[in-house]
Amino acid sequence: MNNLRRKTLAAASTVALGVGLALTGGPAPAVAAGTEATYLVVAPLLGKPDRAAARVAAANGTVVARYDQIGVLVARSANPNFVADVKGAGVEAAASTAGLGAALEEGDTVEVSAADVVKATTDPTAEPMYGQQWDMSMIDVPKAHAVNAGRSSVVVGVLDSGISSSHPDLASQIAKDKSASCVGGVPDTTEAAWNPTTSDHGTHVAGTIAAAVNGVGVTGVAPGVKVAAVKVVDDDGMIYPEAAVCGFMWAAEKGMRLTNNSYFVDPWQLNCVNDPRQRPAWKAIHRAIWYSQTRGVLNIASAGNSNWDLAGKITDDGSPNNGDPETRPDLGNECRVLPAEVPGVVTVSAVGPNGQKSYYSSYGKGVVEVTAPGGDTRFRTQGKQSTSTDGILSTTFNTVTRTDGWGYKQGTSMSSPHATGVAALALSARPWMGPLVLTSYLKATSVAQACPAGVYNPVPLIAAGPNAYDAKCSGPKSNNGFYGAGTVNAYNVVK
Repeated sequence: MNNLRRKTLAAASTVALGVGLALTGGPAPAVAAGTEATYLVVAPLLGKPDRAAARVAAANGTVVARYDQIGVLVARSANPNFVADVKGAGVEAAASTAGLGAALEEGDTVEVSAADVVKATTDPTAEPMYGQQWDMSMIDVPKAHAVNAGRSSVVVGVLDSGISSSHPDLASQIAKDKSASCVGGVPDTTEAAWNPTTSDHGTHVAGTIAAAVNGVGVTGVAPGVKVAAVKVVDDDGMIYPEAAVCGFMWAAEKGMRLTNNSYFVDPWQLNCVNDPRQRPAWKAIHRAIWYSQTRGVLNIASAGNSNWDLAGKITDDGSPNNGDPETRPDLGNECRVLPAEVPGVVTVSAVGPNGQKSYYSSYGKGVVEVTAPGGDTRFRTQGKQSTSTDGILSTTFNTVTRTDGWGYKQGTSMSSPHATGVAALALSARPWMGPLVLTSYLKATSVAQACPAGVYNPVPLIAAGPNAYDAKCSGPKSNNGFYGAGTVNAYNVVK
C-alpha cells in the first residue's frame, strides 16, 4: 500500500508541467468570537428546512443560501458557539467549513509557443496543434467527428476554477446563460465572476471537452456541445463544500446533462462518513449529487493521483497537508474520495500514450468505471525524467499576463474531461439516455483492457524510490481495477 502525500489531480512532474487541485486544510478549527464564518446546516431531507432556518436565526446566524430541495442551508455567523447553538429539532448536522477548503495548487503549464499557433482548415485533423493531441487519436475522435461532433443542446457543467471567455478556442463554446460562480455557496452569474483568476485548470479541462473546430489551436472531444463555467474555486485557490453543493445544484436547475469534477472537496483526501468532522460535508454534497441525478445529470469525476487502491484498505498519512498530517491507518469503505466515490458518480482513472495506467493514477476494482487519457510524462524514461509532450495539450489562460494560450498538463484531472466529452457525444447521438443508461452505455462502448501481470510499476527510476509506485491490478479484462470497463471511445458511442 502506498502512503503518498500527493494530493494533486493533475499529477506533478519535475519539468514545468501544469498541476491541478492539491488538498490543503484540516479539521474545522474553533471560530474565534467576533469572526464571521461559513457553516453548512443539514436539515431532514423531507420538507422545507424552515425549522432549521429558524434555528440559524436563533443562533445569531444568517442564511445566505437555501437549497430546500435537499434540506441544506449555507449560513454565516460570528457566534463562536454557533454549531452547538443551532443543533436541535429540525437540524440533523452542522459544521463550520473553516479549514475544510481544498487548495488549488498550480504549477507552471508547459505552454506552446506562439509560432505554433497558426491558422488551419476546419478539418479537425488539420487544427494547427492536432498532431500533438495523441489523446484524441487514442479514443477515435476523428472517426467520431465524421459521424457526430456533438449538439449544442448538450451542456456540460465544468465545476472548476472558471473558463476564460476570451479564449479563441472556447469563446464560442461557452453557455454564458448557464455559467456562474458558486464561490461562497451563492450563484453569481456575472461574467467576470466565473472567469479564471488564479488558475487555468478549468480552462484546460473545458478545452479537452469542447474546444472549437475553427482553424485555431486544438480540438475538443465534443466541439459541437456547449460548456458552462461553474466556478467553485475562490481567488485564494480554495474550494469549500458550500461551493460544491452550489455547483451541483446549479447544474441540476439549469438543465445541464453532465458535469465534470476534477477536484477533491475535502482537504482530507479520504472523507470518512463516520468522522463528525467530515460527515456534514459528505451529507450535503451527497444530497446535492443525488438531486442532480434525479434531474437527469450524470456527474463524472477524477479518481485521484495517489496511486491508491481505492477498493482496499488505505493508510492516509498525508492529510491534512496544511499543518501536521495525521496517520489514519487501515481506512476502509467508510472513507471515500469526494466526490468521485459518491454513488452514481462515474469515476475515471488515467492512462498515458502507451495505453497503460499512468504511474500516478489511483485505481480500484468496483470503484473505477472507465479510464481515459490523462498523460504520463515519465513512462519513457522509467521515471528518471519527464517528457512534456506526453501530457495532455489543451487550452490555457496565463493568470499573470492575463493571456490565452495552449499548453500541457497531466493527471486524472485530464482523464475525466475526456470521458465527459465522450459522454457528451453519446448524449448528442442518443439524447433520450438518462444518467443510469448513459453510464451503462459509456462502459459498454469502452475498449476493454486486461490487467498487466504481477506488480505494475512503469517508473522504477523515479526519485521517490523503486517501489514508490507499485500497484497490483485485479479483475477480468471486462472489469478490472486499473481500467474499469476499458478506455472510453468516441466513435463507439456515436456510430
